Amino acid sequence: MTAFIAAAAVAVLLVLAWLLRPFFRMSASANASQRQLNAAILREQLAKLDQDLADGTLRQEDYAQARAELQRRVLEDTSQEDATPTLRAPRRTLVSLALLVPLAAIAVYFITGNPAGISAPSLAQRPTQQDVERMVQGLADRLAKEPGNLKGWAMLAKSYKVLGRPVDAERAFERAGAFIDDDAQMLADYADVIATNANGNLSGKPAALLEKALKVDPNNGMALWLAGTAALGEKNYDRTLALWERLAKLLPPGSEDAQTLQGAIGQVRVMAGTAPGTTGTAVASAGASVSGTVELAPALKAQAAPTDTVMVIARVPGTRMPVAVLRVRASDLPLKFTLDDSLAMSPQARISSATEVDIEARISKSGMAKPEPGDLISGVQTVKVGAKDIALRVAQVRN
Repeated sequence: MTAFIAAAAVAVLLVLAWLLRPFFRMSASANASQRQLNAAILREQLAKLDQDLADGTLRQEDYAQARAELQRRVLEDTSQEDATPTLRAPRRTLVSLALLVPLAAIAVYFITGNPAGISAPSLAQRPTQQDVERMVQGLADRLAKEPGNLKGWAMLAKSYKVLGRPVDAERAFERAGAFIDDDAQMLADYADVIATNANGNLSGKPAALLEKALKVDPNNGMALWLAGTAALGEKNYDRTLALWERLAKLLPPGSEDAQTLQGAIGQVRVMAGTAPGTTGTAVASAGASVSGTVELAPALKAQAAPTDTVMVIARVPGTRMPVAVLRVRASDLPLKFTLDDSLAMSPQARISSATEVDIEARISKSGMAKPEPGDLISGVQTVKVGAKDIALRVAQVRN
């Protein structure tokens, strides 16, 4: 605000200086009196008479008469008191302009400008959860009066999904109708909320929506992952591998997401009996597991949506590659878990080959393997393989 006022003041001063420039440039000689001006004029006229007489254009008699008249006027002028100076800077005009220009500028700004913007903060405050919910409710109220606004229903459905309201999101997606038919991401989101409301079951309508999404965009990451998961639920391992291997080509090589997906692909190959050294479904070594419970601290419950992904992860201490990962929905909390070789990410990295593991729980909105700021996490516990009754409490927010 201070910078704005300073800039405005400088601008006004420059305008005043430009307007009043002629008055400031008046010299002291310009403040001549009326008598001095008259005398100068009479001298000039007398010199003209002398010139006309010398040139012969004026007779002697006329010259004498005109000269006498000029001398009389000189005597009359000098007998009177000196008049007030006629050429000086008009003080009233100067004062009027000096006041009028700033006042006019202020008036114009208050009429056409944005006075409230002077004191507005330089950075807009981030909306709170309550602000977002009010905006979403406002959109819902408007759509109640505009049921044919399919684009608005699609936007409302996405908003409900982000807010962790899958039931409302499913209803809004239904109202969006044909608007989402050509949007692979919207179709995948629709399938996801239906499955969430069906306790993770992707068969039926969700699977059909995912197939439709892949026809629109064969490389949509979410559709590939969910369609592969749906095929896995039906034990269609070939279909799962085809979809997830296509997805693997889209991920940055060496990234945590790519490593996690490769581990899942390896696990499916083991289940299908196609992994090297396997002859069917792998059986976990006796006692090669860890088990326990995961719970969410009450203070963080408002920050976890039912559709968020809970990951229970086991790693060999000092390594990054998990030897077992269990994925469930946050709606399943509190959770009893068991991590064994059936949850291995790679046939070469199993929990049965370790003597002890680091175990932790993480809740993610994106569902990605790579930890992100805002994830809810538990502490890391190092336990012996075979340990039971491990208690993981998610009570921290990752920075």
